[in-house]
Amino acid sequence: QTVRWHIELQPWASPTPSLNYEASRFLKYISTSQISCEHMNLNSLKGYSETTKKPWSICLDERFSLIHRIRSKQCRLYSLGLGNDDNQFELSMANSGCEVHRFDPSIKAAHIQQGRHLWYHRLSIDWRDPNPAIAAHKLHSSTKKLGTVLNEFGHQKIDVLKADVESAEWKILENLILEDVVEQIGQLVFEVHIHWPGFEVSGNDSTVVRYWYSLLRELELKDFRLFHTYKDLSKPQMFLKKEAFNASSCYTLSWVNTRWK
Repeated sequence: QTVRWHIELQPWASPTPSLNYEASRFLKYISTSQISCEHMNLNSLKGYSETTKKPWSICLDERFSLIHRIRSKQCRLYSLGLGNDDNQFELSMANSGCEVHRFDPSIKAAHIQQGRHLWYHRLSIDWRDPNPAIAAHKLHSSTKKLGTVLNEFGHQKIDVLKADVESAEWKILENLILEDVVEQIGQLVFEVHIHWPGFEVSGNDSTVVRYWYSLLRELELKDFRLFHTYKDLSKPQMFLKKEAFNASSCYTLSWVNTRWK
């Protein structure tokens, strides 16, 4: 299998590169469900209380595997965060019998188990592994790619990958696509930030938006379908540092891998 170094960029949205056209296409794309999901919250599961600050929507329809894996206590959630104290979603998934792993570099100890089903790991999930030959990278030995962590933990599959990583999500998503790790994931719930390009995303504004759009189209090519979009109106209304396009700076997007029945 050949290693991919770059995602395929989609054609420009207009004959000549234009931020207006790129932004319009991208915002329409993230606001349009590609598949309907009837059951999206955990209220039907025991031990769930309605105190989640954000709607981390997962699809619990019978035609997808997640609800069956929850019932048989075989589901696994990976949650990527950066010092965020809102772990209600993780707790409710653990209460419903899922094996939950929360990765956050701000955690006090290397590994903490809380209850039967919830683990905290002092690890930052990144789009590259540290290079031991580079002195500066030794400081980041708690930074790893998701594929590396899956191998080290001996996990073949993740039923839900939740990510709230403050603008690292674009490069992490790119890494998951390029290394085919995304195919080991049943559902993705990502908070995406569009007030600036994101870590290590370069280019002018229209190039950045084309790259974001191309990434999400790659997910679609891998049989992921967007089923829920939450536009966070509590965040500044910013799009690439401009008050434009009636956009929020932050959206939570949920996809289901339709290959996972």
